[in-house]
Amino acid sequence: MTCSCLRLSAIALAFILVGPLYAGEPKAELPPEPSSGKWTHEELKRFKAREANQGVAVDKEFLYVISNAEIGKYRKSDFERVGGWKGTKGGPIIHLNAGIIRDGKLYCAHSNFPFVPMLSSVEIWDTATMQHVGSHSLGMDVGSLTWIIWRENHWLACFAHYNSSKGKTGRDNSWTQVVKFDEQWRRMGGWGFPPELIQHFHSNSSSGGAFGPTGALFVTGHTEQKLYVMNFPEAGAMLKWVDTIPISAGGQAFNWDPEKPELFYSINKATAEVIVSRITYKE
Repeated sequence: MTCSCLRLSAIALAFILVGPLYAGEPKAELPPEPSSGKWTHEELKRFKAREANQGVAVDKEFLYVISNAEIGKYRKSDFERVGGWKGTKGGPIIHLNAGIIRDGKLYCAHSNFPFVPMLSSVEIWDTATMQHVGSHSLGMDVGSLTWIIWRENHWLACFAHYNSSKGKTGRDNSWTQVVKFDEQWRRMGGWGFPPELIQHFHSNSSSGGAFGPTGALFVTGHTEQKLYVMNFPEAGAMLKWVDTIPISAGGQAFNWDPEKPELFYSINKATAEVIVSRITYKE
């Protein structure tokens, strides 16, 4: 009886000192995000698109809405679906990500996510016919390819890592990097993301990237309603996080309008919607 009382007293004391035994650990506070207040985001329109799962690409007349293994082509003027492409079940297209338009072709980042070892490729469609016309395999590279950009005479490509894969790869999302390739996909250089921004990605990584107004590199995470403004460093190998813009979309891949640079196209994955916004910068 005495021992039982002592045990109960010890438990009560522990409850008082450290709180309930089922209480979870407090969430780590995120580092502050740079925010100049010079950017304005205004949502203009949104429309349903069943493919709005990974991202959206844009050219002069059309939007190309991207899902894992399906692409919808929509007219910008009235958002009517006018074409598309759909992969076959069990086919080689597994997980499409961001896309860009270059010389009448849609280039999409592609990976075998969530499988490991991580395999990546660039898949190509003719925008007029929406036929798959090419593929460039990057094989087993430095991560899972999430977005690509053509810039002057070279490619920039983001290779993601995820905390959920660390048990198999030995690498968490801090290993995410942007790699520079020449036109033949030969590596020319690379940059990491600052640790502060990695924390804002939570356990995920960067899902979208594109150059936009002011010439900066803009990137998104996987779920946060934020657009991050990045600069390339004068020295070293770490990108610089210089500003943050609140947006409607919860991460994922996006694109700027080639005709009206202030127009920003993104998706809301949860509701399968494409969002059209205006983002402006004021000194």
